[in-house]
Amino acid sequence: MSKNPTVVFVEPKKAVIEDRPIPKPGPGQMLIKARQTLISTGTELTIFKGEFPKDSGWAAWAKFPFVPGYSHVGDVQEVGPGVDKSWVGKRVGSYAEHGMYMLGTLPLVWEVPEGVSDEVATFFVIAQITMNCVRRGRTEWGESAIVYGLGLIGQFIVRELLIAGARPVVAVDVVDSRLALLPEHKALVKVNPKEKSVKDTVAKVTKGRMADMVYEVTGAQALIQGEFEALKQQGRFIMASSPSGPTLFDFSDFCNAPSYEIIGAHTSSAGDAECADHMWTRKRNAELFFDLVLDGAIKVEPLISHREPYSNAPALYQMLLADRSKAMGVVMKWN
Repeated sequence: MSKNPTVVFVEPKKAVIEDRPIPKPGPGQMLIKARQTLISTGTELTIFKGEFPKDSGWAAWAKFPFVPGYSHVGDVQEVGPGVDKSWVGKRVGSYAEHGMYMLGTLPLVWEVPEGVSDEVATFFVIAQITMNCVRRGRTEWGESAIVYGLGLIGQFIVRELLIAGARPVVAVDVVDSRLALLPEHKALVKVNPKEKSVKDTVAKVTKGRMADMVYEVTGAQALIQGEFEALKQQGRFIMASSPSGPTLFDFSDFCNAPSYEIIGAHTSSAGDAECADHMWTRKRNAELFFDLVLDGAIKVEPLISHREPYSNAPALYQMLLADRSKAMGVVMKWN
């Protein structure tokens, strides 16, 4: 049996399990033994495909062989210099990769509370990403929103917008099975643009005022310009996706003239230093996610489409490459 089985993209479109040395934690680090991890069907699949421009940020990051993963839940085995030994034995979430023994680095490690299962806990990174998107969008009670793209990120954004008081929320996807995963809520309108007009639907449910906010979560460059059609003048367009190539965009007609505000919302903008005028760090968002799970405000289990042993990772990535439309939360078990 491998001592430290690790998922590795050895080259574009090829994933394997390698036995790698168990790392030693350095200053500020801890060694974590995996329980379960969550595959990012967006970020990881973009890297797995390897089809991004050579001079892009994707290319600078994704060097093959590449060890993917950043949603890891496990138990602390050992700590490095400067880390409190009380961490040993705790169940934690971290940005560690898909491997049996991985390193977590403070402050990007969070304790998972009792009552939150391992598989649900793996979604804490998704919650951090999406909560930051909703906060960057400056959602106010009663504002209307459109969410384009109902993968895992879009599913979470819809739920969090409803919790934050957005009314109505129009959720858009061409895959009916993704629309079916949305909760039943009187303020939620589900639209398949192949069947009815998004613009006409938004006009009707907002009494002609159109949307205050649009959340782009498709990652499809060709769709982005068209997503402005139902946004009101001086509305906010929040980029919650990371397209893997350039987007053709007329800034005069689709930004300057209507005075739209385009907002980037990468999770790194949440930061990690809490202060009086910036309290919603990644740590605070993770804690809030766990609280929302515990009090029943967010139910994650319906969003889990696959539960597989880590040994099936190569086949899982090939399945996602062929058609990820039927996949949502893809959880790998390590214990």
